[in-house]
Amino acid sequence: MGTPTQAPALAVVPASSACADLARVSLADIGGAGSRVRAATQDSSGGVERCTVEGTLAPAIGFRLVLPTRTWTQRFLQVGCGGLCGNIPRNAGAADGCLPLDDGGFAVAGTDMGHAGMASDFGRDPRQRVDFAYRGVHLTALAAKRLIEAFYGRKPAFSYFDGCSDGGREALIEAQRFPQDFNGIVAGAPALNFQVQNALYHAWQARSNRDAQGQAILVAARLPILHRAVLAQCDALDGLVDGLVSDPRACHFDPATVQCPDAGDAKDGACPSAAEVAAARRLYDGPRDPATGQRLIVAGPQPGSELAWAGVFVPRAADEPVMSDMIALGVLRDLAFETKPPADFKLADLHFDARTFDLLRARHALFDATDPDLGAFAAAHGKLILWHGWADPHISPMNTVAYQEAARTLMGDDRLSSFERLYLLPGVWHCGGGEGPGSVDLLTPMMAWVEQGVAPQAIVARQPDPARRPNGFGQPNGGRPLAGGPVGGPGGARRGPPPFEMTRAAPDPRTLVRVIYPYPYVAAYDGHGDPNAPASYVARLATTPNESLDWAGADFYKPYPARQQ
Repeated sequence: MGTPTQAPALAVVPASSACADLARVSLADIGGAGSRVRAATQDSSGGVERCTVEGTLAPAIGFRLVLPTRTWTQRFLQVGCGGLCGNIPRNAGAADGCLPLDDGGFAVAGTDMGHAGMASDFGRDPRQRVDFAYRGVHLTALAAKRLIEAFYGRKPAFSYFDGCSDGGREALIEAQRFPQDFNGIVAGAPALNFQVQNALYHAWQARSNRDAQGQAILVAARLPILHRAVLAQCDALDGLVDGLVSDPRACHFDPATVQCPDAGDAKDGACPSAAEVAAARRLYDGPRDPATGQRLIVAGPQPGSELAWAGVFVPRAADEPVMSDMIALGVLRDLAFETKPPADFKLADLHFDARTFDLLRARHALFDATDPDLGAFAAAHGKLILWHGWADPHISPMNTVAYQEAARTLMGDDRLSSFERLYLLPGVWHCGGGEGPGSVDLLTPMMAWVEQGVAPQAIVARQPDPARRPNGFGQPNGGRPLAGGPVGGPGGARRGPPPFEMTRAAPDPRTLVRVIYPYPYVAAYDGHGDPNAPASYVARLATTPNESLDWAGADFYKPYPARQQ
């Protein structure tokens, strides 16, 4: 039996009270004195009538809740924010074509996590650190559910969370710390390894591409040379030459294979210089402790991600800033360490060694979401879908693979597969975009799993349609449901023969279409079918060994000691 391509039907429940009445709902017992609804206003746009609630949970957690007045189908969705938050998100990711969301069937909430703006200085305040770490997302869920019950006269039948980047970290925080909050959680490209990711990974990426004068060695115009070389070596490993690397772990690319024979050849731009090759190697590999050679991060960016480096840690021009500079410097100055660095601290002052790594341990349990013990979430019958783009330059997808492997080791194959899936999207950048199929609806199969017990198997992903607008907060996006949608068969043993049934979907010649199997399976082309037809792919068990847990923070991916909520 294939996975349903439509969400289960639930009865529509209209509002039973006036929108303005929500301004009188008390939130003090949730957030403390000063917590309140600031405004509750009714409006209509896109054909959906809604009540929008703005509120504060003390001391400064801002939240917004959008309640459809006539179209609510008894579901609540909370969406995560990205970066260091500081603004209330409006859109849900990984829900492209989810009809109940597009048609205003969800009550949708979001929070700024306790501060305004993307600056890192909130990290100097202990309470704001806690609000950002976990309190903001949890209290928003409690407040939203109270307001939903007040507006409709009943609690939501099902509650979901959907977030990417830091929103993915927030999603896992919920599963790990507050397993009763949500029935289903979708966590994309999660910044689960927050401390190491921001303090060491981005700092290394920014610094290791500079020469002695502080100028960039690799610039964006040179990245296609590396990318073409990776594809020439590894594109065909999945049986199809399509510009995508389906499993970068099987791609053992060395930039030296395309280095110019002599320095003079590099001047015409046809091949990388020795300095560019050395910089690329550092970017792929990441920092290591100089005394032991041990990795200080899980992994670097994966082969096939080279074009996505532009602007993140490889500048457009040699003297331009990069995002990694800004990310790392703010976190290092204000969030990462118990002892705050000097006011004039620069990235050049950071030492990449075991001593620095150990200083990150003090706040690991606060900010990180790497605890693999999901037993309480499983006991609450929660369902979890993880997803990550293989070509993500911001957060190496190996962080998410390492988490899934740690959970598998702790909980066992059968128990983990009863409530969790991981999807890895080839050629997809951070939270979407790139050369690969980043347009996917994981919310619909999540609803089928939570509400009907139908576990998701193979899903169909497409390149984004530029005609579609982002959905969220019950706003129709004017698009169409994804043709094909989730496909597959019933669940089964994750390590045994693949249980996936493929159903043919009409290929769309305008759009790249690929089938994505749940990890540890990868899609391999059958050699003769239409490359844009999902049925032309078979599930192959990935046999590439993972080295991701052999690093300085391997213990980060073990159960946490008891934590104060």
